[in-house]
Amino acid sequence: MNVNKTIIVATNRRKQYLQRAIIVIVVLTGINILAAFLHNRWDLTAEKRYTLTPHTKQLLRDLDSTVTIEVFLKGDYPASFKQLAQSTQELLEEFREYGGQHIQFSFQSPGQGLDDSSRLAFQQSLVERGITPFNMQVQEDASQGYSEKLIFPGALLHYGNKTIGINLLKNQGGANPLETMNSSEALLEYQFSSAIYHLQQKQQPLVGYMLGNGELLGAEVFSALTTMQSNYGLDTITLQYVSHIPKDFNLIIFAKPVSRFSDEDKLKIDQYVMNGGRVMWFVDELNVSMDSLQHHETYVALDQGLNLEDMLFKYGVRINQDLLQDIQCDQIPQIVGHNGNQPQFALVPFPYFPLLAPTGAHPIVKNMDPVLSHFASSIDTVKGGDISKTVLLTTSNSTRAVGAPVQLSWNDLRVKPNVRQFTRHNLPVAVLLEGKFTSVFRNRLDLNEQQALEQATGTAFKNNADTINKMIVVSDADIITNAVSQKEGPLQMGINMYNPSVVFANREFLLNSLEYLTSNSGIMEARNKQLTLRLLDAEKVKQEKTKWQVICFLVPIGIILLFAAIFQFIRQRKFE
Repeated sequence: MNVNKTIIVATNRRKQYLQRAIIVIVVLTGINILAAFLHNRWDLTAEKRYTLTPHTKQLLRDLDSTVTIEVFLKGDYPASFKQLAQSTQELLEEFREYGGQHIQFSFQSPGQGLDDSSRLAFQQSLVERGITPFNMQVQEDASQGYSEKLIFPGALLHYGNKTIGINLLKNQGGANPLETMNSSEALLEYQFSSAIYHLQQKQQPLVGYMLGNGELLGAEVFSALTTMQSNYGLDTITLQYVSHIPKDFNLIIFAKPVSRFSDEDKLKIDQYVMNGGRVMWFVDELNVSMDSLQHHETYVALDQGLNLEDMLFKYGVRINQDLLQDIQCDQIPQIVGHNGNQPQFALVPFPYFPLLAPTGAHPIVKNMDPVLSHFASSIDTVKGGDISKTVLLTTSNSTRAVGAPVQLSWNDLRVKPNVRQFTRHNLPVAVLLEGKFTSVFRNRLDLNEQQALEQATGTAFKNNADTINKMIVVSDADIITNAVSQKEGPLQMGINMYNPSVVFANREFLLNSLEYLTSNSGIMEARNKQLTLRLLDAEKVKQEKTKWQVICFLVPIGIILLFAAIFQFIRQRKFE
């Protein structure tokens, strides 16, 4: 009887174990099935690192066709690039949560599977789409030295028959590599969501490139024009040939005018602004450029007499008649000696080429690298009124403003700047104006003139804007110009052709400004994302290295031994 009873008990226990195993398998299977249809995640980071903005989520939900993304971050890269690739993959997986099958992505090496000539052609096409290559030193073997490897940390996005290229790695600009990678990760959502937004737009915003007052239209603005054409409709307007600026234009741009604006010209601009039109001003107050300086040993920069002072003052700013010098500046080649009959050149700092620092407070310039400028002037904001003024770009903490007339000489480069003279701080060079603007012609036109204007334009004269409007004033037109190499032709804006390895953020500033002025999508909100670097204290790590190595080695072993002892003790008490 005892034997039978033991057999029955054993059989029941086996049944119980089998039932429990089946229940566990069923529960796990059910959880996996539910997980395939129901997704949720909790972002516990303080800065919401893994949470998409509402506008990005809505943009992805509204996709009506597939966006194919090629990311060129596959390969044997350093840990920092692998981290950027991992962050990119996590972001795109999150994009697919909201975009579903309309988001398809892959990671690859640029030109993989192609022969050498085809690979070079493909890489050149990436450069033409704005993806900046990056030279990286790689040690192929421990027994060998370092070799140069060209990588393209960017991505191509395809939607229908349209393609956009984006840079995933921010320009270096002398910043700490960890901060550079951190800023790059912070901008990933904006980079991809902005590109998708422009790809799926059925009608691109129309930008008017203004002519008629000597504005640039040649090789020196090739980069700016191609940059605008890649994302916007672009057309030219000769101000003197039209009765008014059409409302069809979402934005107009003045790029380095050099001749005087008549009152008739200013009235057309003013009424365009009063009717909701937006403007970007790239204006040089003084008549100086590298071309003018290269043809003279000494040159005097004078007021150009553009006659825009009253208009800009009414809108909220004043461009001063001065030139800014800065300790933080770009370099130009100069003769520093001779080797026999051969002159020896070296790059020397040129204080009239300030490197402008983003203020960091506004989405246009947040997480942005320095911007290269040539012969910039300072800007004062006008107090009063209901126009908000946001400074976007400033000089450094060591600046000097030289009032007009300014005498420039190549001999000045042979003298080291006196730091004691650079006592000004953070002088504005680019300012965003937002609000309901007041017409500069308010109470200046009689009834007959107003009626003649209405008859010519079909729109009544307005003393004030009806809605909130925006404009950006930049006191250096060379921010959107580019160098022209005799060998390579027009370069990208923000590149010094004598030091092409450093790419400044001029193109990014132009694109962000266009995005902010023409778009109401809220995509710019993603630029506000800030990722915090939580780095270990290097000195503390060095001092406590041994202690933590011992703890990390012994504590896990001790926990296992303690668990084994407790388990053995309980087992002996139960079955003794």
